[in-house]
Amino acid sequence: MSSRRSSPWLAASALALGCSGPAVTPVETEQAEPSRSRPNVLLVLVDDLGWSDLGCYGNPAVDTPRIDAFCAESLKFTDAYAAAPVCSPTRASIMTGLAPARLRITNHMPDQERFSPDDPVLLSAECKDRLALEYDTVAEHLARAGYDTAFMGKWHLAPQSGDDQAEFYPDKQGFGLNLGGNGWGGPGRSFFAPYEFPNLVSKTDDEYLPYRIGDEAVDWISARADEEDPFFLALWHYTVHWPMDAPADLVAKYEERGNQPGIEDPRYAGMTEALDQVFGRVMDALERSGRAGDTLVIFTSDNGALDSVADNRPLRAAKGYLYEGGIRVPTMIRWPGVVTPGVEAMPIISTDYFATILDAAGVAMPEEHPGDSTSLMPVLRGGAMKRDALHFHYPNYAWHRSNRLGGAIRAGDLKLIENFDDGSLELYDLSKDLGETRNLAGEQTDVAEALRDRLADWRDRVDAAMPVRAR
Repeated sequence: MSSRRSSPWLAASALALGCSGPAVTPVETEQAEPSRSRPNVLLVLVDDLGWSDLGCYGNPAVDTPRIDAFCAESLKFTDAYAAAPVCSPTRASIMTGLAPARLRITNHMPDQERFSPDDPVLLSAECKDRLALEYDTVAEHLARAGYDTAFMGKWHLAPQSGDDQAEFYPDKQGFGLNLGGNGWGGPGRSFFAPYEFPNLVSKTDDEYLPYRIGDEAVDWISARADEEDPFFLALWHYTVHWPMDAPADLVAKYEERGNQPGIEDPRYAGMTEALDQVFGRVMDALERSGRAGDTLVIFTSDNGALDSVADNRPLRAAKGYLYEGGIRVPTMIRWPGVVTPGVEAMPIISTDYFATILDAAGVAMPEEHPGDSTSLMPVLRGGAMKRDALHFHYPNYAWHRSNRLGGAIRAGDLKLIENFDDGSLELYDLSKDLGETRNLAGEQTDVAEALRDRLADWRDRVDAAMPVRAR
């Protein structure tokens, strides 16, 4: 595996100059005719997989040999981010290429008053409970360009109840097949059958959901071995989300290994290895189909891991927080003959996958798109890119009721968190302090204030909804 580092971002000294706007213009290519020469796209999104959960990201105790082998064949991003510290906003950002703040989808759906802590200073901002049909998803763009499209797994971009909930399922957003995608955030009581999904019926009494969805993906890919049209498969796993369920042999394996760095809960470790097994089966099917050589595969997670079951070290905090443990995620991209395997340090965000996939497919970005999504193809092809900053907006309380409402901006190696309840700032130099242990805001006040102003300007541009005072 070769190693490389991207060109540095704007230097910290430039922050005080108030630079804003992306340094990279989203791709604008001509509409291409459907052709086998364009890549198939396999987008693997894991639910709640943390940055430190995989062997290839430094976990010493959990076995993930198939994902690790894939990583060695891919461009591994060390500084990849989910667009939000919880699932629905990140999923919406991938589908639309729009910032969650612009979509006003900023929390796990539906946002609920019960998430608020006792006697809160702030009340959560408005958050929509569905991805409106007015947004053209990446699947709709690819379907119009001749791609065969399918969705399998967790959607969580539709209402959880109501007569119209099915109108917002994946099959209404550009996917020709929808298996398991609905408004639910998890499988309910268990990952073992019988399931409670409205659009996925178990085949056997003891069926394990990750294995079942993996088998469906294998069959779907295998059936396209001799087809000419390119395909787009969004394989969005429900695992490794709560509840903690793994095959008994894997749970026993990690119970025997005991609590150690990399293992917080043997059930979670078992779920992670089961995910690895499923990923291996899907990749084997892709190889057997003869289409692996012309398939762009993106592997990522929708947010950080749950701290009660995962060892997130060296990152601070976990899912539901704006610290690195909540938003930094493992990400690998493979496209044989195009992407040179290696390690890439340039920060990226899940919103970028929209433009990247369209660029790879030769599909034009819509002219009216506001530019929240930047194609990563220059980096994937071995070039260098600069971008101004990444922005995050989390004005809602998570299910655990303990996060502070706020926003964050990363520019260069510097990251600023603004807490909305009291206006306090936290400034960290991630190149020296990945665990965010030393707040520099009091020492570098000019830099912190400049970043706060840039974050506020960005919120104005995307018309972000803000929390309101409770008293």
